Amino acid sequence: MARAWVKGLATYFVASAASAQIGVPGDSRTVLGGGDEYLSAAADAIRAGQYDDGIRLSVIGLERPQSERDRAAALSNLCAAHAAKNEPDKAIKYCNESLALSEYNWRAYVNRAFAYFLKAQYAEASKDLDSAETLNPTARQAQQLRGMINERRLLPSVIVEEHQ
Repeated sequence: MARAWVKGLATYFVASAASAQIGVPGDSRTVLGGGDEYLSAAADAIRAGQYDDGIRLSVIGLERPQSERDRAAALSNLCAAHAAKNEPDKAIKYCNESLALSEYNWRAYVNRAFAYFLKAQYAEASKDLDSAETLNPTARQAQQLRGMINERRLLPSVIVEEHQ
């Protein structure tokens, strides 16, 4: 049941994150895998919830020569797909690689924030959302994920005492 919840939630974030926005602050261009048919098909597969196909196609596309921009977009897509599969450690690795190529990729920050959210590492997730919102103040995904983090932080906790 928990896996279905994660998959449903991840599909929402991934649907808009399968194309990585890269450039300079304020740049709203979207990269769908550029001219590479594998990276384009991978982004389509990830948006359709076919994460394994998207991962496979992204890996094939990354084996071919790519511009730094397309490579960063593909790595962000791999991050999104692994987060959607509830594999946050793999997701974080790919987001880190994407952000090493382009620190202006707000979607990679949101994807990594979602992976941190899955690991209940809310402070790290919030830092990534701060970065994403600096680059794109109107990013709906960042705002919604921040709301989810706030809800999790506010959940009451129960302390059980041992009675002997």
